Amino acid sequence: IFSLLHYHSRFQNDLEVQQLKAISLESPSTASKNHSKLPHDPRKCRLGSRVCPERPCRSIRDRVLSRAFSEELESLMHSGGHLFFDPRGRVIHLWNKIFLTACLLSLFVDPLFLYLTGTQQNMCIEFKHSLALMLSVIRSLLDVFYAAHICLRFRTAFIAPSSRVFGRGELVIQPYKIAMRYLSRTFWFDLITALPLPQFVIWVVVPMLKESATANRKDILRFSIIFQYLPRLFQIFPLTRQIVMATGAMTENAWASAAYNLILYMLASHVLGALWYLFSVQRQEACWREACNLEGPMCRTEFFDCNTVSSNRTIWYELSNITRLCTPDNSFYQFGIYAEAFNYKLTTSAFTQKYFYCFWWGLKNLSCLGQNLATSLYIGEISFAIVIGVLGLVLFALLIGNMQSYLQATMIRLEEWRTKRTDMERWMHHRQIPQPLKQCVRRYQQYKWVATRGVDEEALLKDLPMDIRRDIKRHLCLDLVRRVPLFDEMDERTLEAICERLRPALYTRGTRLVRELDPVDSMLFIIRGYLDSYTTQGGRSGFFNSCRIGAGEFCGEELLTWALDPRPSEYLPRSTRTVRAVSEVEAFALVAEDLRFVASQFRRLHSARIRHRFRFYSHQWRTWAACFIQAAWRRHKRRRASMEHRMPQAGDGRAGGSVRCRRHSCDGKALKKPMEPDFTVEQEI
Repeated sequence: IFSLLHYHSRFQNDLEVQQLKAISLESPSTASKNHSKLPHDPRKCRLGSRVCPERPCRSIRDRVLSRAFSEELESLMHSGGHLFFDPRGRVIHLWNKIFLTACLLSLFVDPLFLYLTGTQQNMCIEFKHSLALMLSVIRSLLDVFYAAHICLRFRTAFIAPSSRVFGRGELVIQPYKIAMRYLSRTFWFDLITALPLPQFVIWVVVPMLKESATANRKDILRFSIIFQYLPRLFQIFPLTRQIVMATGAMTENAWASAAYNLILYMLASHVLGALWYLFSVQRQEACWREACNLEGPMCRTEFFDCNTVSSNRTIWYELSNITRLCTPDNSFYQFGIYAEAFNYKLTTSAFTQKYFYCFWWGLKNLSCLGQNLATSLYIGEISFAIVIGVLGLVLFALLIGNMQSYLQATMIRLEEWRTKRTDMERWMHHRQIPQPLKQCVRRYQQYKWVATRGVDEEALLKDLPMDIRRDIKRHLCLDLVRRVPLFDEMDERTLEAICERLRPALYTRGTRLVRELDPVDSMLFIIRGYLDSYTTQGGRSGFFNSCRIGAGEFCGEELLTWALDPRPSEYLPRSTRTVRAVSEVEAFALVAEDLRFVASQFRRLHSARIRHRFRFYSHQWRTWAACFIQAAWRRHKRRRASMEHRMPQAGDGRAGGSVRCRRHSCDGKALKKPMEPDFTVEQEI
């Protein structure tokens, strides 16, 4: 017992000293400073604790850690590190969906600011303050999402280009590098989209205008809306690509693509209708100003502002002839495509009436590519009609082109997947498979499609030359294999041989990879996800031991013991534990035949060190060691209690027989020691 405890302590110290040396080489002053600050209370010192003074704690490693895998971010945050997010994680994926919804709402709200100006029957232009207040509140709430998006980008790690493992690279989690990368790329673009420009123009700039406030109000508001609307529109396209890449091609079907392009089509109609209304008000005011110039000094431009109320305006309005001149039926002024707004008195109508009619006008003319528009000779009006025709043509071509390219790229593979799914559904219905099992099958098919995008990686690699296939396998698997402590001291040739024989494996949540006492046919090395491994020691009453297996660990070490035997049995070994997936798991598998080849390489390494590593990282050996120590401690307590409470008298022979019975009983209940692999070097003949 004491030798086993001494071995465990010595091996732990060796591993921790190596980690401390690596940290000291990277930042010796920081490591020594942090190590000296740790408390030396022996009551608080325990194995793996953050306050243990005798060995470097995990917090020291966290302070100098600059990269991490996706699975390590959660553990780093729990250990007190900085808060970072995985760009491919669940949090960022959920936030992208929320932010996309906020962006679409913002694109819908911004054109509504163009409806703030209207006219009254007495030929003046008014500003809708109540509508402006409501839109400003809604716009400010949506701006909060843009500001939160900028803050989140400063806490979103990025993938290091030089590191790729199974298509998944290491994440850079240094705040300085993340901030500099964001500032040098899309920060200024995101900042422009987050600025509250319409609110600033309405409540700050417009009240400061003294002269010609009516004309300047429309121009400033129009340019501020368009200046910020285009960046917000372009922002949704990369955001949509991120969501599609994270969700998988299966979730993007023809109907979803058509609906997405239809939303863009309706949004364009909404924007064109709002611009048409604003230009209608502008043309009506231009007609008033031209008629005012004919009347001479009696007419002043400030009379067209509804806020200007004076006796001079009342006298001018009674004597003016503007109401007869500024009509679509009069040839005094050509209204062109805006005549329809004056015929229906749209500028003086309620907000709901003017909005829905303008939306219909935009949808109608966008659908017919502006062919029904009868323009005047005004250049701005002709340019607006050209934009309508070109935009309608582009959106229609975009709708047809996206549908065609999508169907050509995914329909064949998707139809194959649908055919297999239909066959599986019919077979399960024919065999009357229970509903829970049906859900497991459907969940696995869904996860496999999302993880592989419907591509058979093994079939693709088989068509490549040997050297290219070896390089790809090395790129995908070498860093992962090195993370396994059992393999980290192998030479490059052996590691490449292992990588060539690793096969990808996927498991969904709740899947039992192996059950206790079942044959073990493969050894798994975990890439992502978590497994629960537990045992009852063959169904012993009152015995239960469990542990959690995560990324970088392995299971199925019984097969390694079997493969390392110089004369292995024809039957596969039986599992000593039940292994169940508690999340979606990606792993690499070594089957029995491939593991025999790997096992032959083990015997050519330093046997004592590999034996120590295998014992330390094997859950089977850990369970046996813990049970052995517990059993020895119980025997010690029983023997000590027997000596204290039942002191035998001289000449009494019954005490010795009782002790022998108890000793025999303990020997009968002793735990069976696990089989140990043969790490000895083979003798050369």
